[in-house]
Amino acid sequence: MTGYSDAYWWSPDGLRLHYRDYAGGEDGRPPVLCLPGLTRNARDFEPLAQRLAGEWRVICPDMRGRAESAYAKDPMSYVPLTYLQDIGRLLADLAITRFVAVGTSLGGIITMLIAATHREWLAGAVLNDVGPTLDEAGLDRIRGYVGVGQSHPSWVHAARALEEANGDVYPAYGLEQWLAMAKRLYRLNSGGRIVLDYDMRIAEPLRAPGGEAGVDMWPVMAAFQDIPTLLLRGGRSDLLSAPTAERMAREVGASAELVTVPDVGHAPALDEPAAVAGIDRLLERVLRG
Repeated sequence: MTGYSDAYWWSPDGLRLHYRDYAGGEDGRPPVLCLPGLTRNARDFEPLAQRLAGEWRVICPDMRGRAESAYAKDPMSYVPLTYLQDIGRLLADLAITRFVAVGTSLGGIITMLIAATHREWLAGAVLNDVGPTLDEAGLDRIRGYVGVGQSHPSWVHAARALEEANGDVYPAYGLEQWLAMAKRLYRLNSGGRIVLDYDMRIAEPLRAPGGEAGVDMWPVMAAFQDIPTLLLRGGRSDLLSAPTAERMAREVGASAELVTVPDVGHAPALDEPAAVAGIDRLLERVLRG
């Protein structure tokens, strides 16, 4: 049982983009919008979406250049402001004006941009292992792998490659978990090889001169005040430091809960007990209004 329907929308610049739509109940609660990380896609949220579906409508988009969404003609459109515009068009098409955002890494940056520009849209927010300040160690690691093509003869080979590269991020994972991650990150190509399921050119904006320069995002944290907000941090994260996460919680104030997911790096998969419990508490707060 899939539990979702596949659907599509058009970006402002004419790309056909894909999303998964998991049906919810009929009690009028806001949908949950799941925004994935840089190299991830809608499949990344399968455990969360399947757990919530039936009670909550869960919408999981593939950002441009990922999975079943079209690749951009201009790789310099692979930037957060363009993703924000794409998501804005999706929300308009679905007539959604209020939702709970769950943003992992890049998806959390998009969530922060939503708070800065349309905070009235947010019934609640999860920022998963991302913040206004990112540690260089994590950024260097991401720069080292994003946009580097990989090809494997079997799913087990792909899983073993993931384990070799990310064993310190998910030290408790066994082969079953690595295989599940491989099925979310890779696809089978026409030549029968297992390859990464994104446009390798998403790396180009990161490597362009000034590609990482941006506005100071710390003032945005105040936009989450009075919005139920869950700040998730992997206990082994090399991207979001504990002091940064603690400062985020102070900046947001009483509406924020900071949860550290033990023995996980960047980023929690959202099926860990601490993450599951934190998300459930957040959704309870959303329902209480």
